[in-house]
Amino acid sequence: MCSVVASDTENSSGMVVTIAAQIATIVAMSGGNQKVRDASERDAEACAAIYAPYVTDTVISFETAPPSPSEMADRIAAAVRTHAWVVLEDDGRVVGYAYGGPYKAREAYRWSCEVSVYVERGRRRTGGGRLLYDALFKGLAERGYRTAVAGMTLPNDASVGLHRAMGFEPIGTYRGIGWKHDGWHDVAWAQRPLATGDDPPDQPR
Repeated sequence: MCSVVASDTENSSGMVVTIAAQIATIVAMSGGNQKVRDASERDAEACAAIYAPYVTDTVISFETAPPSPSEMADRIAAAVRTHAWVVLEDDGRVVGYAYGGPYKAREAYRWSCEVSVYVERGRRRTGGGRLLYDALFKGLAERGYRTAVAGMTLPNDASVGLHRAMGFEPIGTYRGIGWKHDGWHDVAWAQRPLATGDDPPDQPR
């Protein structure tokens, strides 16, 4: 699901080639020593620490056991290899991340991806999610992806607002689709275009 808070349906299938140089965009964040850059496996410990409270303390993620730094490194590696993973730094410290992964395994879905964004719990509604998504979407578009899809456990006003502001349109809501923390939870889904182009589309790269 999505948080800013983030798209869960976490894809744990092996996640290293760096994204081509032109995708390695560093986005300066106004008003501080903050920037967005491409992630590497060296960011795994920081990303795992950011993500863990969403797993243990909330229903934003439908995982029930936080991934270890080693498992997070595998996820980063797989995402960088096929899609994109970016991190937000503040004075050199990673305080948020966003990534894309396969939407579904069936071949016809290969131009679509599922995206997620997570920031430290105290940084909600500070613009970090938007900066991360801006960089992520640019990288995904440059690799040839056409559509981004995100899921959000409800209620999550911060995530719903972020995705609306980023151009996502509602698709629908799965009712009572997940059981966690002694209750059933709804998940809303939304999508937005990443790029347009001639058809048939080139293969994602």
